[in-house]
Amino acid sequence: MTEHPRLHSIPGGRDDRPRRPEPAPEPLWREVLGERLRSLRREQRETLVETAGRAGISPQYLSEVERGRKEPSSEMIAALAGALGTTLGGLTEQVAEELRARRAPVRRSQAVPTMLLRAA
Repeated sequence: MTEHPRLHSIPGGRDDRPRRPEPAPEPLWREVLGERLRSLRREQRETLVETAGRAGISPQYLSEVERGRKEPSSEMIAALAGALGTTLGGLTEQVAEELRARRAPVRRSQAVPTMLLRAA
């Protein structure tokens, strides 16, 4: 009799089935926002202290926001946008564009089903 390889996982054993690579997780809004804020600040050759001072926040908090560690309120985002010479809407559009650019293609099996409505 010929032995067939096992096709299921065994705790501590080896699974010989080919695996699909896991897609990279989508970045979080706060991470992309922080990257964009840092980019705008650096384009203007400003320090954390200068930008934070105009926005009315501490440099430490701005640093945390730029690193994607804090989720600032919409009021705080608007203050930072103004301090960097843009608007809340403009900053939001920039972040949304970056999120779209990083979006991985969705396979059909991952797509969210849509409901079809019929007129009576």
